[in-house]
Amino acid sequence: MPFEAVDEEKAFRPGTEDAPEGAAGAYSAAQIQVLEGLEAVRRRPGMYIGSTDDRGLHHLVYEIVDNSVDEALASFCTRIDIAILADGSVRVSDDGRGIPVDMHPTHQVPALDLIFTKLHAGGKFGGGGYKVSGGLHGVGASVVNALSRWLEVEVHRDGSAYRRRYERGDAVGELVRIGASTRRGTSVTFMPDETIFTTVEFQFQTLAERFREMAYLTAGLRFSFVDERPDRRTDEANFWFQGGISSFVRYLNRKYKTLHETVIHVVRTMPTAIAPVSVEVAVQYREDADETVYAFANTIKTPDGGEHLHGFHRALSRVISDYAQKNQMRKPSDPPIKGEDVRRGLSAIVSVKLQDPQFEGQTKAKLGNSEVRGAVEIAFGNFLKDFFHENPKEARPIVEQCLMAARAREAARKVIDLVMRKGPFEGSALPGKLADCSERDPRKSELFIVEGDSAGGTAKQGRDRGFQAILPLRGKILNVEKAYDLTPDRAREVSAEVRQRALSRVVSSVELRALITALGTGIGDQFSVAKLRYHRVVIMTDADVDGSHIRTLLLTFFFRHMNELVTNGYLYVARPPLYRITVGGGRQTLYAYSDQDRDIQIRGITRGRVEVSRYKGLGEMTASQLWDTTMNPAVRKLFQVDVQDAAAASETIEVFLGAEVAPRRRWIEAHAEEARNIDTVV
Repeated sequence: MPFEAVDEEKAFRPGTEDAPEGAAGAYSAAQIQVLEGLEAVRRRPGMYIGSTDDRGLHHLVYEIVDNSVDEALASFCTRIDIAILADGSVRVSDDGRGIPVDMHPTHQVPALDLIFTKLHAGGKFGGGGYKVSGGLHGVGASVVNALSRWLEVEVHRDGSAYRRRYERGDAVGELVRIGASTRRGTSVTFMPDETIFTTVEFQFQTLAERFREMAYLTAGLRFSFVDERPDRRTDEANFWFQGGISSFVRYLNRKYKTLHETVIHVVRTMPTAIAPVSVEVAVQYREDADETVYAFANTIKTPDGGEHLHGFHRALSRVISDYAQKNQMRKPSDPPIKGEDVRRGLSAIVSVKLQDPQFEGQTKAKLGNSEVRGAVEIAFGNFLKDFFHENPKEARPIVEQCLMAARAREAARKVIDLVMRKGPFEGSALPGKLADCSERDPRKSELFIVEGDSAGGTAKQGRDRGFQAILPLRGKILNVEKAYDLTPDRAREVSAEVRQRALSRVVSSVELRALITALGTGIGDQFSVAKLRYHRVVIMTDADVDGSHIRTLLLTFFFRHMNELVTNGYLYVARPPLYRITVGGGRQTLYAYSDQDRDIQIRGITRGRVEVSRYKGLGEMTASQLWDTTMNPAVRKLFQVDVQDAAAASETIEVFLGAEVAPRRRWIEAHAEEARNIDTVV
């Protein structure tokens, strides 16, 4: 079983006479460990950077860049230069004040060493060095140092240049003055430790998008980014935006038709009981599109939102609802406007700057300062109310779209109610094709979605019935992106009738209804992720082009209609093998997951006759082979679906799966020469 629970009756408790024998029972003061220096970070890196995959890797760069941005927020830095060097290391340089190198009066070591070797050591605690900062010098810098194979710092200040080297968190040698200098600033170069991270290869585009965001949030600050690695073409990006987050919103909407030309932009400093909070919000609506809202605190992106986002949403809903009511735009038969209605087509940036940000978790994903909610709600709410009053030609299209979204939501609810009466989603009426598991705890249960009855039969035989359920789907499911069935000139039309027709097609699809029923969450307005029956929903399709297509259709359905499964980490993709390699007439069996993997394994075989067979589908595998390669938690390759940029993902789906053909044609024409191995599924 991949999930284990502690047996309360067998668990050893303090004070009992018969402790378990052996190593597990030898628990005394001698077993208490004290991790010195940065060893705790190296032992448990996930506590400080979230993960040790590519996200954690890139987080190292963000931590160092954030410190340079803090210098800019304090008006001491005008540019930041970032480079991925030829050896794969990263260098971050700024023209700020330079990290102090003089001796600390209490600890009697250079301040630079304190910052890079001690957690919670920095110049941002007392408020004297920085009024506003995204983090604390000693947490970000010292964590990066701890998780690097080596790190070098070069400081220019007070007419001199200094250099310091660290290896795996420990200082090497002494702080060295390398000469005179007429400039000022700090340069940090580091090489991530490959023994800690699953990958140490930085992605240029991922970093570039983050630096673009930072440039928008710190108007006037220049970012220069270059990739100097020899095994790829030289990439370079420069960002400088005088318009700030107003320009950011225009960038987000660059490919959409907007409801109003003006970007609603407010900048206010609001008093609170603790300290003043700087509030900046930029808003622009576009025609019938998903919500795109990014929230920041002291330029740090908070993907999980927080109090600043709560205040923004409350103000937006209140002002729009009041305007619709006072201007008699809402008909008596109209449903009340809800939060989800005002978020349709919304593009917004919410940025706050405060003295003592309280982030939840070391990765700063959510802002917890309660005083920020009221500051944002009052600042943005009052400004938006005045803007609507003074600009009715821009206010009315926004409010009308929100009213239409409310009508569409109500129409969709009625459609679902009608379908549920014909065949309920809930209760005991699970689809007949579902082979359920005996486990009833969703946290311990898995649902495998497989293509076809043949593969479904094999999966049912090979699974662990205790915690693995199987749902076979027949053929390619409905492309929900085309469910609106609109002509290109009406592709962004919004109406209750259109939404009713679209959702009706989704819930009327036999295969999708079976999937919705099996999951137990409902759909549309009645969707509830809390009712999910399995906390691992695994898409398991053939390792060929057709299987990839079906997987894409399923991912589109989940992204559009059950997005919370993705954001909560419940959606996975299984990777079955593409080849079976038999050695010595069956003496040894190997599996390959790509052409390259196949060639590498064959080259490693020194004795015996080699036979290679390609699987055309999961149905060709025996039950034991499917378990051994794709379903056994101990050996399977299972990938968790994650969306790092929802706006980019939505745009990609629109291009490749939407009703309009022209965007696909343009994309293919622009990228045709880049095509490689188009028949190979990676």
